[in-house]
Amino acid sequence: MSTENDRLTAAQLRTLFLFEALDDGQLDWLAEHGRVEQRAGGTVVYAEGEDATCFFVLLHGAVALSRQVRGDDVEISRTDQRGVYGGATQAYLDDRVGETYRNTLRALTDAEFFVLPAEDFAHAVRSWFPMAMHLLEGLVIGMRNSQTIVGERERLLALGSLSAGLTHELNNPAAAAVRATSVLRDRVAGMRHKLAMIADGRLDGRALHGLVELQEEAVARVATAPKLTPMATADAEDTLTDWLEEHQVSGAWDLAPILVGGGLDDAWLARVKEAVGPADLEAAVRWLTYTVDTELLMREIGDAVTRISGLVGAAKQYSQLDRAPHQVVDVHDLLDATLVMFKAKIPAQVKLVREYDRSLPAVPAYAAELNQVWTNLIDNALGAMGEEGVLTVRTGRVGDLLAVEITDTGPGIPPAVRPRIFEPFFTTKPVGAGTGLGLDISYRIVVHKHHGDIRVETEPGRTTFRVLLPVTDDPPPTP
Repeated sequence: MSTENDRLTAAQLRTLFLFEALDDGQLDWLAEHGRVEQRAGGTVVYAEGEDATCFFVLLHGAVALSRQVRGDDVEISRTDQRGVYGGATQAYLDDRVGETYRNTLRALTDAEFFVLPAEDFAHAVRSWFPMAMHLLEGLVIGMRNSQTIVGERERLLALGSLSAGLTHELNNPAAAAVRATSVLRDRVAGMRHKLAMIADGRLDGRALHGLVELQEEAVARVATAPKLTPMATADAEDTLTDWLEEHQVSGAWDLAPILVGGGLDDAWLARVKEAVGPADLEAAVRWLTYTVDTELLMREIGDAVTRISGLVGAAKQYSQLDRAPHQVVDVHDLLDATLVMFKAKIPAQVKLVREYDRSLPAVPAYAAELNQVWTNLIDNALGAMGEEGVLTVRTGRVGDLLAVEITDTGPGIPPAVRPRIFEPFFTTKPVGAGTGLGLDISYRIVVHKHHGDIRVETEPGRTTFRVLLPVTDDPPPTP
């Protein structure tokens, strides 16, 4: 673009969409107070946090806009559209908004800008558009306050809901471990008592040695006991109950389920009888039953503790505690962690289907933010279906992009609503049930932060949200 003394003419300014409706006097004023500046590719035009001294309009080149999030530089957008603007865009608000740059602008290529000092930009807006100035003040300040309050409320509601679900999930294995520990204490005491009866001199050393070998075999069988069907379990318990009653062992109906659970049968009991004789059979069987029950209880405690550890691991995976904001991740790990957090919220009549393509590569991503996307989409899907339906979580490829799909069998999104679902504060939920920020936040995370895309396909009985993510750090072509 031709310039004279690094300035634009009024006619040249009118070619910019931001100024095309101004009159000749206003354009002349801008031409007098503004200037043209060049920036080399790769340089910072202005940096977040610095005093906002200028208003910039892009004349030529490509730029990228970014913000600092917890010490990490997050790219918001990049463009080469002539006429886009940035910098001291809120200078007209005077001291009611901090007069610092709210983001960082970088020149990706050699770029040229029309630059207007912040005080001149503020004077022009306040003088030329007094009514619009008041409307903008209310819009900017009111929207910022509303978004802060509602955003905090949204995060607290999501955190409270997921925390309640996690607490519920943790309570089950914790209660099981406490119960098993209490019973185990009684079983160990009973085993000591029976051992004293067996070892009071009635059994010779050879018989006692054989009984100890049978105890070791019982412990080994517990570790490898097969899982029986309910019908097979009932038949095995009946068989052992009959055998014990035939050999005058009292309480056979209490002992048989424990022995069957440990993988023991009547042939093994016959070997116990052969080792100790009929007179000491009941004491020996009860001592061995205590051994089996102890092993089963310890296995139950181990399973409960493992579940607790798994839930804590899933919570850390979901929140990405102690991990770098940007990392290479397996999306399946993120999806599974999110589904664990949702376990208590998924109704009993909703079927969860996972269709994962495990051949997909790990992708560079902001893992905690992606978990927020999965949370929003899954929560919306469950809300759409109500108490029954099918929730499908699917991964795959779409060209060079990794795709994650969340599909529900709800009623679908009405055509009149479909164009507005990604608008901030728009919601179809009843008053008080939603803030309308979930999909807007998800869109910003996927599109602006990960250079991906989020799409929706909907019809009655099937709605699919498809998230597309690049598999490299380089932004892909627009999907």
